[in-house]
Amino acid sequence: MVNRVLEPDADWWRQAVVYQIYPRSFADSNGDGIGDLPGITSRVPYLKALGVDAVWLSPFYPSALADGGYDVDDYRDVDPKIGTLAQFDEMIATLHLAGIRVIVDIVPNHSSNRHRFFQEALAAGPGSPERERYVFRDGLGPDKSEPPTDWRSVFGGSAWEPVGDGQFYLHQFAVEQPDFNWDHPDVRAEFLETLRFWSDRGVDGFRVDVADLLAKDMTEPLPSQAELDAVPDLGHHRLHGLPALNEIYAGWREVFDEYDPPRMAVAEAWLTPERRRTYLWPQMLGQAFNFDLLKAPYDAAAFRESISKNLTIAAEVGSTSTWVLSNHDVVRHASRYAISPTGNEPEDDSRVWKLTGGAEPASDAVLGLRRARAATMVLLALPGSTYIYQGEELGLPEVLEIEDSQRQDPTFFRSPGVDPGRDGCRVPIPWVADAPSFGFGSGASHLPQPDWFGAFAADLQDDVWGSTLEMYRRALALRHELQGDASLHWLETPEGVLGFERPGGWVCIANFTGAPLALPEGEIVLSSAPLEDGLLPAATTAWLTH
Repeated sequence: MVNRVLEPDADWWRQAVVYQIYPRSFADSNGDGIGDLPGITSRVPYLKALGVDAVWLSPFYPSALADGGYDVDDYRDVDPKIGTLAQFDEMIATLHLAGIRVIVDIVPNHSSNRHRFFQEALAAGPGSPERERYVFRDGLGPDKSEPPTDWRSVFGGSAWEPVGDGQFYLHQFAVEQPDFNWDHPDVRAEFLETLRFWSDRGVDGFRVDVADLLAKDMTEPLPSQAELDAVPDLGHHRLHGLPALNEIYAGWREVFDEYDPPRMAVAEAWLTPERRRTYLWPQMLGQAFNFDLLKAPYDAAAFRESISKNLTIAAEVGSTSTWVLSNHDVVRHASRYAISPTGNEPEDDSRVWKLTGGAEPASDAVLGLRRARAATMVLLALPGSTYIYQGEELGLPEVLEIEDSQRQDPTFFRSPGVDPGRDGCRVPIPWVADAPSFGFGSGASHLPQPDWFGAFAADLQDDVWGSTLEMYRRALALRHELQGDASLHWLETPEGVLGFERPGGWVCIANFTGAPLALPEGEIVLSSAPLEDGLLPAATTAWLTH
């Protein structure tokens, strides 16, 4: 285990390994089936042994859980089911003592419909200043009963909800998540106060949910959904990526820079590398999630193209790239790489695969995990920051065995029979093979864990050579030992093979082909699977030093 001291460092995020915790599914300390802050605190030794530099906490705020906690009732408190502010302070102090920084989710595009601003808006009525904090519009038709446009919610159905007085409010996600109007000074002030509230409690940074959606062009006439869908990638879209975001995030940066060291921020924006550039500038958020490899096929050429493009753009604006393969919104990559021959995740394929219980398209779980381990070692060798989603270090696949009556994701409820939703990657992780809820808590977990989860439990992998957990631990330890500056030099390799060298003679070779490969000269310090007669097998990555 690497012992690291948490010292002031304005640039810690540039090369960090960040572990995403979905609090409700990480560790349950009181047996109510819901993960909580004391549960996280109890697992700090595990996180330290893993070797991560920081944790990112998905929302832990008071919420009705209409969207897994992303429907926030109060941005400056903790959900009583998850803990208290005092327990948050204890958790952050324990993590800091272990040398682990803390990033929290901030959800600025929308609140919950229970937030005090929205309740005030409903009570005040049409035309009131309170309603101006959200996006309200009059309904159409003689009785104003028709929505203002035909816009669709991300979760299915109309993006407009009537409130019974002739007006509708915009919700790009669940009905319970009304969109803020970011032109309103009260909204801007609310979030500046929230950023200071958590920064004062020692939070080191913020992950900004749907960072590209805050500014909206609502000038009349409003476009149709077809017109929105037809906007080219670099065109003027009314609802995301607008220039007004620059002013909003410049104000946030002023708050971040009030602290020593400055607080960091990373934007969640499912955009092309060119459009993500806005959020990478140091006077804005400074970093943005790069989901390109998450969406890429398991293919050497696709990986190289994505890596090169993102490194170039990050360097041009003085940032570093982020790398991620799994999170709380997508099929876990151990399963994604098993779904199809190339291991990509066409949206329709993944939905059908989940709806058919994994029968269509055909999948190969053994190959999926092998590819997942190999791809992870590529990411961990890259310059920039890497985000790990809880449970991927155990090799967890997607869970398909969830009855409709047990589902929680609004995606499922808004589109039954079409999209099973994201619950399969949010099932509580297994800690102990022979324990209630596999060590997650003392009773049943809030999402059902399948019987086969026990085979992936952390206690069965602990100190077991070749286990996925030990591969992650060794890779993170070596990364800290070998990491130099942010440069990368591509190596000449055969087709289907990815090879690059980092400063100090650290070489990464990934074999995406179906045939064993001779390795270059050097000492092999880690491989994602054993070598075969001295050769690097298919779907395997090796690190060498020379």
